[in-house]
Amino acid sequence: MKQSHILFLAVIFLFSCAEEKEISSFNSENWAKRVIDITAKDSLEYGKSYLSIYSEIYSISEHRKHGLTAMASLRNVSDTDTIYLLKAKYFDTHGVHVRTYFDEPIFLGPLETADIIIDELDVTGGTGSNFIFEWKTPKDCPEPLFEGVMNSTKGQQGLSFTTQGIRIK
Repeated sequence: MKQSHILFLAVIFLFSCAEEKEISSFNSENWAKRVIDITAKDSLEYGKSYLSIYSEIYSISEHRKHGLTAMASLRNVSDTDTIYLLKAKYFDTHGVHVRTYFDEPIFLGPLETADIIIDELDVTGGTGSNFIFEWKTPKDCPEPLFEGVMNSTKGQQGLSFTTQGIRIK
């Protein structure tokens, strides 16, 4: 009887210590709250942007890499208009599609920002990962701004840098 109690406690302890590895920090419920039907808005202008993201960088040599936490910041720079993001696709160093964060139109209100976080342990994108964002804006509205912020801290040392998206269509 005593051994079965010890075994039971050991199993509970092992399962309580097991960590679930997240592939990236995004809350799909947050995207679901932002989904919007834009079929009636036929006067919107279409665009497509590219954003480089580094989920890891080389350190000391080409044989050693350092993982980074990466944030893709999706910003509506208009102070009057709502904009619509149609898709957010994440690709690895070789241009292979890794995941889609959303593929239904979502909205960002005036001056609103949404973030996609790539966890430091998620190195599936590699040293040359990137995003393609498709979007629509009202006529004469500024196009959205896409920025990447990468950082890491170990002990008393920190590293951070940024990238900016470019319009490709």
